[in-house]
Amino acid sequence: MSSAVAGDDVAAELSSSIPAQATGGMWTATGDLGTPRWRHTATLLPNDQVLVAGGGGNSGALASAQLYHPAIGRWQRIADMNHSHGDHTATLLPNGLVLVAGGAGCNSAGLGHCGPSELYDPTTRTWRDTGSLRRARWDHTATLLPNGQVLVAGGQTNSRDFASAELSDPATGVWTATGSMITPRFNHTATLLASGQVLVAGGFEFDVGILASAEL
Repeated sequence: MSSAVAGDDVAAELSSSIPAQATGGMWTATGDLGTPRWRHTATLLPNDQVLVAGGGGNSGALASAQLYHPAIGRWQRIADMNHSHGDHTATLLPNGLVLVAGGAGCNSAGLGHCGPSELYDPTTRTWRDTGSLRRARWDHTATLLPNGQVLVAGGQTNSRDFASAELSDPATGVWTATGSMITPRFNHTATLLASGQVLVAGGFEFDVGILASAEL
C-alpha cells in the first residue's frame, strides 16, 4: 500500500476477530494480527494505538505494518513501509513520529547498506525515507536521549557483531558516529537512566557467548 487508509475505510480494514474482555490477572485473547510475524516492533503511539511494523514472515522479512485499536481490540492494515525490516528498532520521537532503523531484509549485508531509515507519521499513516545508518546492523538497540537524538548501539550482520554506536538527529535525518562500546554485543538491552546515561547490559558476542557484562 502506498497511501494512507482513509478514516471511512477503518471498518473494512479491521481484522474480523472479536476480542474477549480481560478480567483480573488473567490473559484473554484479543483480535488476531492477521499477518503472521515475529522479530517485529510494537510502538505505543500518542493516540493510544499500537503500531506494529516489519519482522519476519513466512517469506522472509516484511514491509507490512498494522495498527492495534485497544478500544475495540482489532487490528487495521496500514500503508507498507518503503523497505522490509526484521530485527530492527522503532523509536517514538518527541514530535510523535516513529523512527524505524536498521534490520535485516534488503539483502544479506543488512538494510543499512541498501536503504535508509524510515519515519512513520501517525497523522497521515504514511512512511517516508530518512538518513541511512552508517553501518548495516540488526539486533541492535535504539534509545531516545533527553536531547531528542536517538542512540543506536551494537548489533550484528551475518555472524559479525559490533561495538560501534551512532546517533541520529531526527531534525536532519543524519547519522553520526559516536563512542564505541567496550564490548561488541547484540540482543542486549539499553536503558535510559535518570542521569541521562544509557545502561547497556548483557547480550551475545560471537567469540564469547552470552554476556554478563554491562557498561554506561
